[in-house]
Amino acid sequence: MHPYPTAGTEFPEKPLSVAVIGAGYWGPNLARNFHGSPGWRLAAICDLDTARASRLALSVGGVAVTDSLESLLADPELDAVAIATPARTHHGLAASALAAGKHVLVEKPLADSLARGEEMVRLAKSAGLVLMADHTYCYTPAVLKIRELVEQGELGEILFIDSVRINLGLIQPDVDVFWDLAPHDLSILDFVLPGGLQPVRVSAHGSDPLGAGTSCVGHLVLELGTGAMAHIHVNWLSPTKIRQLVIGGTRRTLVWDDLNPQQRLSVYDRGVNLSRHTGEEERSQSNISYRLGDTWSPALPEHEALAAMVAEFAGSIRAGRPAQTGGAAGVRVLSVLEAATRSQLSGSPVLLSPTLELESAS
Repeated sequence: MHPYPTAGTEFPEKPLSVAVIGAGYWGPNLARNFHGSPGWRLAAICDLDTARASRLALSVGGVAVTDSLESLLADPELDAVAIATPARTHHGLAASALAAGKHVLVEKPLADSLARGEEMVRLAKSAGLVLMADHTYCYTPAVLKIRELVEQGELGEILFIDSVRINLGLIQPDVDVFWDLAPHDLSILDFVLPGGLQPVRVSAHGSDPLGAGTSCVGHLVLELGTGAMAHIHVNWLSPTKIRQLVIGGTRRTLVWDDLNPQQRLSVYDRGVNLSRHTGEEERSQSNISYRLGDTWSPALPEHEALAAMVAEFAGSIRAGRPAQTGGAAGVRVLSVLEAATRSQLSGSPVLLSPTLELESAS
């Protein structure tokens, strides 16, 4: 596993130059963290709304503003771009940037379709450039610790995963609740599961109780190759906000409550032990026992996830290696989202198999 640079990492080389494309909802967060990172020099803000871009530019040191992607990408001093625009524009912008020799960071989801995401991976690979998905949650102290615990075998073999991401949210006009909220949970599972997220079967059930024309409440079930099951509940209509992930293993169970800053992670030494008899004896003869042990909360360092993410972007470029949340991770997430859409339309589970791009890019 590559070490994660943090916001305090020293970069002896000259800072890399980056421009943020998109000054809307997420662009200001990216601009602020690039501006504050020792590994980067924020060179410009690019947005068709130059007044909005100018306000953002003033807040991060008065950097240059442009509404011309062509002139931005023609700058030989520019090393990279960070794309924070609607998903339907990601492929076109990334393709142009990669063709101009720029490394590319893209906010989630990587693209608005699996085919376009795979094309972005191919373009970056052929150009020898870094394509990185901004899966921000993967750089939080809590998720980094979860990955570490899973890798060290502290939970044992994973038996089940249950994730809840519900709140009273904005109903999106162009995507359903799966494409809006589930990328967070899918990217986390891709990051913490050994080998990444590669389910063999996907089932999705969505409902539109308001008649909004798109699923506002959704349940996504992923059957993993190990026999484990992952369930993701997403909801735009809940008056209460819940951000919780439960990972149950043969040794321990982990609970992440993202809204509890006093105790985000809890590890429970509790579970069920099943000792099966050998031979042809019936399952009913298996010996079931329950284990009740200690509960503990791992200590977590404090750092901003986006600061660690932009540092990782710089680190991957300098080392000439794939980013920890590279294009392949973004494509794996897209494969599940597209399967969820097909499952909703057909009313049946959808079988998944890795594509050539997924296999070669992982």
